[in-house]
Amino acid sequence: MPQWTDQTRNAKLVADVWKIGVRVTADENGIVMREEIAAAVNEVMQGDGGLVIRRNAMKWKDLAVEAVDEGGSSDSNVTELAMELLRT
Repeated sequence: MPQWTDQTRNAKLVADVWKIGVRVTADENGIVMREEIAAAVNEVMQGDGGLVIRRNAMKWKDLAVEAVDEGGSSDSNVTELAMELLRT
């Protein structure tokens, strides 16, 4: 349940764009009830949406591992930054 500025955007990305999570809805007092959480957990663990979520999560995990591996984009960017800092 998003509370602050960036959390609403992050929740939208996680649930609607990357499809690696589900959103829960708070009641009129801003409290997420146990039934709502149970339904979300059930969807992830047993529902068809859970298969999509797990598949997408693995895809993003693999992309992150690839990026930080030697020669990956993050590895190259950190190396380039370090070299630039050493030149100045």
